Amino acid sequence: MTAEKHSQFPRIGPAVIDPTAAIGLRRSLEPGRRIGVVGTGFVARHFVAELLRRPNWSLGRVLTRRLHATVEGIPDTALTDSVDALIESADIIIECTGDIGHATAVADEVLPAGKPLVTLNPEFHVTTGSAFVGRGLLTEAEGDQPGSLARLAEDAVTMGFEPLVYGNMKGFLNRLPPPDEMRYWATRQGLSLPMVTSFTDGTKLQIEQCLIGNFRRADIAAEDLLGPAVDDLDEAAALLGEAALRAGGPITDYALSAKLPHGVFIVARHDTAQSAALRYLKLGEGPFYTLVQPNILVHLEAFKTLERVASGQGALLHNTDRPHLSVAAVAKRRLLPGERIERGCGSFELRGICVRISDRPDHLPIGLANDLHIRRTVEPGQVLNMADVDLEPTIALEHWQRIAAHSIAPAAERRVVGG
Repeated sequence: MTAEKHSQFPRIGPAVIDPTAAIGLRRSLEPGRRIGVVGTGFVARHFVAELLRRPNWSLGRVLTRRLHATVEGIPDTALTDSVDALIESADIIIECTGDIGHATAVADEVLPAGKPLVTLNPEFHVTTGSAFVGRGLLTEAEGDQPGSLARLAEDAVTMGFEPLVYGNMKGFLNRLPPPDEMRYWATRQGLSLPMVTSFTDGTKLQIEQCLIGNFRRADIAAEDLLGPAVDDLDEAAALLGEAALRAGGPITDYALSAKLPHGVFIVARHDTAQSAALRYLKLGEGPFYTLVQPNILVHLEAFKTLERVASGQGALLHNTDRPHLSVAAVAKRRLLPGERIERGCGSFELRGICVRISDRPDHLPIGLANDLHIRRTVEPGQVLNMADVDLEPTIALEHWQRIAAHSIAPAAERRVVGG
């Protein structure tokens, strides 16, 4: 992210950050507790602020592409523009830039060096993350919706539930948000314009549900997902549960209502022998039971995944080495030959929808739709194919081409839970 965009972020006061204390902690910690950080944006800065409060963790180096003098809220002595310095300083590395290309380049160096890589970056996972599965410990963190759903799913299965729906809660959706409104909300919320736009038009949601769907081998009931607009979560659960039964197995989807909490949910079944007990425990009559995590606390919950990795428990969530879902780029307006599109996620030209790779093997992933030129006319609402655009050759594109070629899986394989 550029230094100019950094000015949109609220400053973390210097009283929160104590570099001297952080250096002191580094000398006394047990092995495996040094955390390197990739990024200096909103999430990274608040993560570092919390890290420096905790006596059982130590801050390593913080990798940034900004001028060091422009970075606020992070000790200057921790900043580096060297991946080698980042790797040397850390036992575990957390990546939270939201940048697919940068995360891909970092993963290419961090994982071969034998360092676990924890991310808050679903965009990376659904675009190129599958190329790194099996090359080291790679996991998305709890805190973003997919990680929170993965943890909730673990709990559900441990309690004997059979998940049918991996659900997100979306408070507001406008697939074609006006630029002026997005600029207003970006300034008001202290976030970047692309970030707010991708939240509003549903691209971020589609990416999140794609990731959990791939990991848990859940299907989709429809492209762009169903997203019932109902204020009652039990009603949404019943609608989505029935959709899962029609689909013949678990699905990934969401419910849309400003009255729902900012969280995630799972719709599940249980053995009928437990019906009376579950009724007594206020889960209702069944056959669908709704398990809810009502809060998503992003960088704060990420510490739970760091504890998981440090204790040797392995990955919480990744895109699998053979994903069956992807997020395709869809035109928001008519696109003409010769037009240049600067970015995909969070733009006013494109948005992303969840699709089956087997149904659209030639689709353009939204995560690759950066710095491209339109080759032929694309109508509003049309899914873009690779033949519709000219893309610059990148490592990310090479990774995706290998992933796509490997990912056309028989339907029966989708019913096996990933892990």
